[in-house]
Amino acid sequence: MGIIAWIILGLLAGAISKFLLPGRDPGGIVITMILGVLGALLGGFLAQALFGVDPMDGFFDLSTWLSAIIGSLILLVVYRAVAGRRHHA
Repeated sequence: MGIIAWIILGLLAGAISKFLLPGRDPGGIVITMILGVLGALLGGFLAQALFGVDPMDGFFDLSTWLSAIIGSLILLVVYRAVAGRRHHA
């Protein structure tokens, strides 16, 4: 899978993560989408490290999407915790 496909996958994973975890983000939709791209990379790394699977099988593979969405959710929760704490201080 090429870099353009990973970017598209990350943007969509970020949007899905935002849908699954609604609420106000300190950075807005742009930060959420960037977290989606980074989450896709994180999810792929975690899937490979923990389960020994290759999440880069293809754009339409279910494991690719699940790992990207889970990675995006993790980063979104961490970002909200860190940015929310800094915002209220």
